Amino acid sequence: MATVRCYYEILTIERSASNDEIKRAYRRLAMKYHPDRNPDNPDAETKFKEATAAYEVLGDPDKRSRYDQYGHAGLRGTPGHDFNRMNVEDIFSMFNDIFSGMGGQARGGRQRGQARGFDLETVVEIEMEEVLEGTDREVQFKRLAVCHTCEGGGGKPGVEPATCPTCGGEGQVQQAGFGGMFRMVTACPNCRGRGSIILEKCSDCRGSGRVSLSRTIEVQIPRGIRDGQVVRLQGEGEPPPPEKSPDGSGISGDLHVVVRVNDHERFERDADDVIWVQPVAFAQAALGASIEIETIDGSMASLEVPAGTQHGEIFRIPGQGLPNLRSGKRGDLVTILQLIVPNKLNEDQRKILEQYADLEDIPVKPTGPSFWEKLKDKVIGS
Repeated sequence: MATVRCYYEILTIERSASNDEIKRAYRRLAMKYHPDRNPDNPDAETKFKEATAAYEVLGDPDKRSRYDQYGHAGLRGTPGHDFNRMNVEDIFSMFNDIFSGMGGQARGGRQRGQARGFDLETVVEIEMEEVLEGTDREVQFKRLAVCHTCEGGGGKPGVEPATCPTCGGEGQVQQAGFGGMFRMVTACPNCRGRGSIILEKCSDCRGSGRVSLSRTIEVQIPRGIRDGQVVRLQGEGEPPPPEKSPDGSGISGDLHVVVRVNDHERFERDADDVIWVQPVAFAQAALGASIEIETIDGSMASLEVPAGTQHGEIFRIPGQGLPNLRSGKRGDLVTILQLIVPNKLNEDQRKILEQYADLEDIPVKPTGPSFWEKLKDKVIGS
């Protein structure tokens, strides 16, 4: 029996991955290994099928739950697909809605039958301070574009393509399935759905109808964005493959810019709040004090520490956090007080603390036997 790889391993994600992380991982692999981008590459086709099978299970909460509990055995008898026996074009057709649902919906609503290209993904990094007002980032990436020499057809200019002898120009072929009980219509494997074959290839794109271009654009990162969120740039992806749009008239995909917010060396983020650990002296906590705290934007905020404050108590300074992506309202500066005990005392300090210790209700030194006394009694007693 053939060995089936772990679905989490196939998508290169953790078992705790969220649904969005699963979708992003699948989209990345599907775009990388899709047969349209890897013609005549059986290894890419196999990886495409594996990724699709993994997503069908992990993208469904019920199937994922059974898989997490029982592994592949828990999926036996559940509705599914044998991706190893199906035609790749059938798989892509079956999961066309998956790509659309992951940021692939065409602007204004995609018309039925209109070809759409692949989405691309890149990553940018910003600092936490830049979340306050938003920022711009220049991104460089490569994408496929319609070849201007052959206008996307893939053939040498002036040389007309010939009708595909396999499908007779239809671009589709029929295959019998399950003992001839029904017929399955798939893209022609010879012309890959074009209906024609190229007699002489274009010298610039070598018959693919697409060329690789480097592109540099400036991306506006909105204020309040969180780590892992995506800025989508419509139309900055790739055009549809030639067999789906020979003249390049289809809709180009989008560019997904994943924003990574770097950790701050002093502050920690919790949604729209900013967490700050503020050290305080014993006298400040016991007697109360007014202290100045630096905020994420560099300004100073005043915090009133009441007398008798305990170690680890939390105070909020409203409006000194990060802005919400939608409302723009800033969160709070959450301040955790940390009591600092001095390592060294001079004579005056020691005398004052000793006098205080004599007046305290709670004894400083333990009244019971020490650890060594207990150990001694135990050893002698045995």
